[in-house]
Amino acid sequence: MSKKNRLIVHCLIALCSQYVCAQPRTMGLEEMFRLADENSQRIQVYQTGKDAAEAALQAAKAQRLPDINASLSASYLGDGKLWDRDFSNPMNIDMPHFGNNFSLEAQQVIYAGGAISSSIELAELGKHSAELDAQKNRQEVRFLLTGYYLDLYKLHNQMQVLKKNLELTEQVIANMRVRREQGTALQNDITRYELQKETLKLQVAKVKDASTIINHQLVTTLHLSEGTEIIPDTTLLDEQIQTLDEKNWQALASQNNLDLQQTQVDIQVNEQKVKLERSERLPKIALVAAEHLEGPITIEVPVLDNNFNYWYVGVGITYNFSSLFKNNHKLKQARLNVKKAQETHQLMQEQVENTIQATYVDFLTAFTDLRTQKKSVELADQNYDVTSNRYQNDLALLTDMLDASNTKLSADLSLVNARINVIYHYYKMKYVTHTL
Repeated sequence: MSKKNRLIVHCLIALCSQYVCAQPRTMGLEEMFRLADENSQRIQVYQTGKDAAEAALQAAKAQRLPDINASLSASYLGDGKLWDRDFSNPMNIDMPHFGNNFSLEAQQVIYAGGAISSSIELAELGKHSAELDAQKNRQEVRFLLTGYYLDLYKLHNQMQVLKKNLELTEQVIANMRVRREQGTALQNDITRYELQKETLKLQVAKVKDASTIINHQLVTTLHLSEGTEIIPDTTLLDEQIQTLDEKNWQALASQNNLDLQQTQVDIQVNEQKVKLERSERLPKIALVAAEHLEGPITIEVPVLDNNFNYWYVGVGITYNFSSLFKNNHKLKQARLNVKKAQETHQLMQEQVENTIQATYVDFLTAFTDLRTQKKSVELADQNYDVTSNRYQNDLALLTDMLDASNTKLSADLSLVNARINVIYHYYKMKYVTHTL
């Protein structure tokens, strides 16, 4: 094979590969949510946070296990010196120069005033809080993707309408050029439609660029291959909308809203911190055991060059008396934090209730807009039929026919956008209730 033929083959392979990578992919919302759960880096970050919270819980539970310490040392001992009480009559004491020490100590806490239990409960609440954060982040990612997806849907519809209008404008220009040759149209009329044509081309370019930006954001978030073109699934408009009344949406929010659950967890966290501060005022009781091996025996004079082994088991009790007067302010602070968390929860309930009410009103407005657009389509269809009939009977100009056609196309586009808006506000209702 010649170099020229090989070069052609390589170019064709590259072009074919690029074509395959750039193939459009029709995708529905559920598939997009699944891909986000599997690939989104933002979701993965919170998943790692959940794993860290689980590790913290296991570390807190490990406080129930015994403490075991061992030490081993070897040392060089210099000779000793002995004086009278008034530091007179010094006398050198020969000592063995090699010293060794080994100890093994164990302690098992059997009562800590509830400190260990409170620490474990705090770690469990921390894990629950991390899970709530991950769920909330998942809701935010899904709603963000839904907004991108529906915006992309609108842009695709707008592109179709613009291209159709561009074709109609070119048809008008061609018709006017014929009439210009016949002397029944002016060059100024052609120039006006040429300007309209250029304006439409600019709008097409802007819509295409906006679609490219949103498509790139979706592809990046979902970690799809570069060059993937996402095509919205047109069956989305056929989706059944759950028409609940405001009371039911409020009930859903009370049960599922993650912000409410998070503030409830904050109350429990601060209650455990109160218990933790109270435990500082209680004694600590532990079982202790130890084994020691030391040499030489330096408590005897002269020093005994022997190893001395001893062991013991028993119960140890410690009590921090200073906590009786040092811990008062910390305990008061912990109790005030509980009150603050309770007030924050009540405030969040008000905010969620207001958010649900406002979003529900917008939801109803979207239905009103949909009914209005349906009526507009009905009137635009009637106007198109009348104008078409008049045009066929030479009672209307071509421009009248094209205007009627443009009006019909715009009404159809507005109807599709109104349906998309209903779907958007439906998913927004699910988002604010955290049931998305």
